[in-house]
Amino acid sequence: MTQTTQSWWFVFYKDQLLLEKKGNGTFALPCGEIPPIVIKEKTTVHTITTLEGKNCKSFSLPAPIEESEQYVMIGLRASYEYLPLTHYQTAGKAHEILHWDRNSQFCSACGTPMEQKEDIMKRCPKCGREVYPSISTAVLVLVRKENSLLLVHARNFKGTFNSLVAGFLETGETLEECVAREVKEETGLDVKNITYFGNQPWPYPSGLMVGFIADYAGGEIKLQDEELSSGDFYTRDNLPELPRKLSLARKMIDWWIEHPND
Repeated sequence: MTQTTQSWWFVFYKDQLLLEKKGNGTFALPCGEIPPIVIKEKTTVHTITTLEGKNCKSFSLPAPIEESEQYVMIGLRASYEYLPLTHYQTAGKAHEILHWDRNSQFCSACGTPMEQKEDIMKRCPKCGREVYPSISTAVLVLVRKENSLLLVHARNFKGTFNSLVAGFLETGETLEECVAREVKEETGLDVKNITYFGNQPWPYPSGLMVGFIADYAGGEIKLQDEELSSGDFYTRDNLPELPRKLSLARKMIDWWIEHPND
């Protein structure tokens, strides 16, 4: 008898992840020997990694699945509230692979349809160009000024929370140079004593957030109007609404709150 193995199934429609209802408001990733729904013809099923001894497989849907007694689709960000951390992180990885697959159908050099040769590599059969998933690197900056920190509200935030200055790394610059440039461009402030804090995959859709701590070095706040709608220094006893716990920005802010003498 042929033995089959169970797999975790990461099924997405755009950023909506298919989860199985477990009762009492709890959800879980579908797990089984076969996919939770029928896979349509010509759909690519990606093998992502292994998790708890099971393969992780992922594919995209052409349309969302309507909620049923068994399944529901939940946004990837929201799934953080329901899934174990390792399951959420693997879902993020799957989402990034699917994003790469959708956006690398044709060779960027000659326009020929690409062929997938490995789990994370495609090759052009005409010119031989190889493509791998690309990661966009961005910095987060916690700027300290005496007993306060700088918080801003970006116009692209989906909510009323305030967070740290952030921006994408540009060609030809170091991460520290990016920190100083982004703070200057967005707020008009100068910073010093730039030190590394930590990093976090950010699969929205395919990024890496790198966090830094910096000290205020001078200047007056002058916001980059097209990027930010507000920004100011806040003390620990007068903080505005903060970002959700899933983000590195929140981890950095929480660290600052808990370490007043650092």
